[in-house]
Amino acid sequence: MSQRILLASIIFLAACGPDKQPPPMDEMAMDAVPEAASMDTSIAMTGKTTSSRMVHLTRADEAALGVVYTTVTRGDMAKTIRTVGDIAAAEPRIAKVTPKIEGFVEKLFVDFTGKTVKKGQPLLTIYSPALVAAEEELLTARRLAGAVDPSAREAWENAQSMLAAARRRLSYWDITPEQIARIELEGEVRKTLTLVSPVTGIVLEKTVDEGQRIVPGALLYRIADLREVWVEGEVFEQDLKFVRVGSQAHIEVAAYPGEHIMGRVSFVYPTVDRLSRTNRVRITVPNRDLRLKPGMFATIYFDVTMGKDVLTVPADAVIITGERNLVFVKGTTRMLTSRQVVLGARSERWVEILSGLKEGETIVASANFLIDAESRLAGGGMPGMPGMQHMGDGEPKAAVEERGKQQ
Repeated sequence: MSQRILLASIIFLAACGPDKQPPPMDEMAMDAVPEAASMDTSIAMTGKTTSSRMVHLTRADEAALGVVYTTVTRGDMAKTIRTVGDIAAAEPRIAKVTPKIEGFVEKLFVDFTGKTVKKGQPLLTIYSPALVAAEEELLTARRLAGAVDPSAREAWENAQSMLAAARRRLSYWDITPEQIARIELEGEVRKTLTLVSPVTGIVLEKTVDEGQRIVPGALLYRIADLREVWVEGEVFEQDLKFVRVGSQAHIEVAAYPGEHIMGRVSFVYPTVDRLSRTNRVRITVPNRDLRLKPGMFATIYFDVTMGKDVLTVPADAVIITGERNLVFVKGTTRMLTSRQVVLGARSERWVEILSGLKEGETIVASANFLIDAESRLAGGGMPGMPGMQHMGDGEPKAAVEERGKQQ
């Protein structure tokens, strides 16, 4: 019973505000806690005076309550920011194949989505009357340029200009210099134009079939070079200062459990989502073996340093009341003094102390047991509260007095 009352006293003293005094306990309740004492002291916190409470614990009390002590230390403070994201093809590595001439698809060489293609590999052939006419103009200009005597300077320059214009017109239709040179060398008009892949990659999309009529600007293929991919995820607003362009991240995917794939932040979106209070970040990840597939979910980890050479204590050592942040400091005479502190950055296990403590001080590390005990005692009443004082036999004092009046 004495341990229960002692524990209640600690909680109650810690919860009292700076300008409040605990309600008087009756004589029997005070006799039941002979080793508990409270007194007012003052500490300077941001220029203000704040009351603190002192409680004495014996070794037996500490063992019964499970008190664990730790020392306020100074050092670097780090934490891991965890979020989730998805893998996508890097936009600069996506090539879209779109014709610039009107015609008909005569032959498909790449006829299904997902196929791997190499740069310069034929994709399809197009028959275009406009292309045939342009090739004839090229061959005519070629013959004319060859027939003009270079000594006739003006005529020769005009012929060369016509030849260059015919070549340029074909090049504007994405006909390669090699194809143009082959037409000139063979001296024959080709009925069809062959479109080739501009990059090495995977066909992500195909929207064309043999015999289909196509128009300029129509999307025929979308091909992605997946040797480098993007992983995009959301970071909470308060963590943005730790995640910058160039920050290193490691990624895990369900397909390869236990493997850490490294990447770096390449872009931080300029806006924050108003509802979720998160900011989207983009990580560029090498993918030379093509094991990362667009559409996969990923878990993203950022190992960040929150502060260098700062005072830190375990997060469980701090009692957050809503109005104050308190820790219990152990004195030389086994006195526990509640001390108000100002908190800084926080990690999963540690919290930075901006003021209120000094390096080397001993504090209670397991402060969370106070809150647990408070919830257990709330239903049965707390010693010292008006109307809830208990007599020796466990019956409330107010009930005994009322029964005496009736008799």
